[in-house]
Amino acid sequence: MKTEKKGHRHRRVGIVFAGGPAPAANAVISAAAISFLEDGREVVGFFHGYSNLQDYHPVSRRLLPDKHYRMFDEKDLRGIRNSRGVLIGTARANPGKGIDSRDDLDNAKKTSRLSNVYNALVDLEIDALISIGGDDTLKTANFLCEYQARLPEDARRVNVVHIPKTIDNDYRGIDFTFGFFTAVDVMAKELQNLRADCIATSSYFIVETMGRKAGWLTYGVGIAGEANLIIGLEDVDASLSTEEDDPKAPGGKRTCLDVMKLADRIVDLIRMREERSQKHYGTIVLAEGLAELLPKNIVDTLPRDEHGHIGLGRIDLGKLMARLVQDRHEARTGRKKKVTGVQLGYESRCAPPHAFDVMLGSQLGIGAFRALVEEDLHAHMVSVSGQLDLQFIPFTEIINQTSLRTEVRFIEPGSDFHRLARFLETRTDRIADWTPGPRRES
Repeated sequence: MKTEKKGHRHRRVGIVFAGGPAPAANAVISAAAISFLEDGREVVGFFHGYSNLQDYHPVSRRLLPDKHYRMFDEKDLRGIRNSRGVLIGTARANPGKGIDSRDDLDNAKKTSRLSNVYNALVDLEIDALISIGGDDTLKTANFLCEYQARLPEDARRVNVVHIPKTIDNDYRGIDFTFGFFTAVDVMAKELQNLRADCIATSSYFIVETMGRKAGWLTYGVGIAGEANLIIGLEDVDASLSTEEDDPKAPGGKRTCLDVMKLADRIVDLIRMREERSQKHYGTIVLAEGLAELLPKNIVDTLPRDEHGHIGLGRIDLGKLMARLVQDRHEARTGRKKKVTGVQLGYESRCAPPHAFDVMLGSQLGIGAFRALVEEDLHAHMVSVSGQLDLQFIPFTEIINQTSLRTEVRFIEPGSDFHRLARFLETRTDRIADWTPGPRRES
């Protein structure tokens, strides 16, 4: 039965990929582009996210083919679903920077870069835009929709649909994001290599994984890589935190990570494994986002990106904690212990994609075609559930309508996924029942 097509006017479609790379990016791009090309439509791939679009000017900086974008041909898209990288490149350019409220959307200065993006799309006769990216890119896609809603009625409209992308898997509205399982697989294998190393050397590795806001990636790597302890942002409770003065925080106090409490938690784990099981080795996995909970005197000195995020890689939380744990272990036991900090993450973002991510990415790409051509949707995110069954979710359901911010999906403490990690790691909940050997303090 032939599906009735509602979006007949979408003759030329643009694709923009923004934020960090993710495995299966090319599966998404190629599946989406081929769907339109085979239906007799044109597809434009914009290079390097919004970098060129936001700098558009009708006289001094018009966008040029093969320099700022490419017109896709079907032969360019075959056989690349399993390829590494991002066919059209990516960047973190943020045309919505400075927009923090609905009132800002009526400010011509604050929306100038959004205006440039819109005018560039109109200049190139783009009828619809497929946005691929993380929560900040979703926020930008929504800004573009809100900006167009304020234009005169006779102004040209560009329909916008969004495909969720992040190896962090912290997206509301979809069970798993493409690239997540590949990233988990790559880093879990690295963690297993480190585990073999620490068994051979009677040492410990503290591994920091990507995961700025939520612990999905950290937990996945720790579970699949057989870590002995996993700590994500969701695990920072009173036992691992302290408060500091902050006039900007509610009540003038800010909850932050107490690194010495965390160091003692890890030293307790080391000693318990040695005294209970005669195991002198182990691996600990920490989420990089814990660094954002460090005291302000550390965090405030670090540079931020276009979206206001701290450069977490510069902190190197794994190495910081490794030094503290070594010192704390020696202070408490009088013995030295080799503890090494390692960062994992970048090596996974352009890894060969896992088969599941290729299938998921391909379905999401085709979903963008179906959303625009079969359903003529605007301001919707493409999602899947069950056996890759497509769903289309309005931006209004996944973006806070007051703040215009996207809301992160955290691991719920006590959920089955959270409990899975707790069951499989060394049972730190039993530390309270453990009677340690003699304790020394320096």
